[in-house]
This record gives sequence, structure tokens and C-alpha cells, in this order.
Amino acid sequence: MEKNDVIAFFAGLASKWDTDYTTKNSNVINIILDNAEVCAGKDVLDVACGTGILIPDYLDRNVASVTAIDITPEMVEIARNKYQQEQVKIICGDAAETDFGQLFDCIVVYNALPHFPDPELLISHLSSLLKQGGVLTVAHGMSREKINAVHGSDSARSVSNGLMTSEELAEIFRKYLTVTTVISDEKMYQVAGRQDNDI
Repeated sequence: MEKNDVIAFFAGLASKWDTDYTTKNSNVINIILDNAEVCAGKDVLDVACGTGILIPDYLDRNVASVTAIDITPEMVEIARNKYQQEQVKIICGDAAETDFGQLFDCIVVYNALPHFPDPELLISHLSSLLKQGGVLTVAHGMSREKINAVHGSDSARSVSNGLMTSEELAEIFRKYLTVTTVISDEKMYQVAGRQDNDI
């Protein structure tokens, strides 16, 4: 999987992303964000934010700030046009290597992990961006089986890896964080871990 191919793939989908690809289950989103400890006063990093599907959910929880990043300029442009609140900053870049110049209470990777060529590199880097006690979460709003069916389709196969089992991902997390959540069922997929700085 090449980074430029991922950018080009999502650039082609950006204009119709909000109408065709952003259905979400509010109950599942609330479970994910509860487990991610997204709440009032927190500084949140939204990784692979796309057009900003979760930004309203963060703002509804009265977070202190949202920094959102996506690698596709077309997605970022749409998100910036939608969300111009003072506490929202949207960046175009590769989350696996960006220096944000700050640490975060909550880092959320939602519906995006299969598009990162090296998941462990991503987890390692993001873990280093957490405040003490901060939580990193990787989540999907559907089952692992459904995610892999979508990413195994002809159009997406070249820009996707299969989604590993939640326990395989948790093993990667354990190298850097204290694992707090492991869920994989018919509704959702989530692994979360806390930065304790003694791993």
C-alpha cells in the first residue's frame, strides 16, 4: 500500500463522502467515546478525520479542543469549511509522523486503521503524543467482519490492509500503553489504552 495511492483514493471520494459514506450509529459512537474518555475539558486528537464526522460529537461533549488530521487535502478542505470553531484545528498531514507540538488527553482513530501501512508505527507514535493518563483508542462503528468485507472489495483492496483481531491489536497496544478496552462484536470494534509511562 502506497501513501500516494491512499491520498488519491480518498480524494476521489471526498466530494460525496458526507452523503454516501458517513452513516453512523449514535449509540455505538457514544460507547466508543465513553471508552476513549472523551469528556469536558479534554484536548482531543482525531486521526484520519476525513470530513470531520466525529467533530460534532466531540464538541457536544464540551472538549477543550479538537485537533483533527487527515492525509487527503480534499477531505481537509471540506472539514475546514464545515468546522470553523475557535477550538477546532484541522491539519493536512500523515498522523503517523506529524509533530503536533502538544500532547493530548484523548486520541481517536475511527474507521481508519486499515488504511495505515504500518499499524504498529502509528500506535507507537500516537502513544508518544498522550499526556500522562491520556487514552488512545482505535475503533470501528461496525464488526471486524463487515470492515474486512468492505476493505476487501476490488475498489478498496489496494489501499487497505485487513483489520487484525482486537486481541492482536491489543498486543501491539500493550507494548506502549495499559490496555483498558478490547471489544469486537457484531456492532463495533475497539481497542483502547492509557498512557501510564511505566510500560
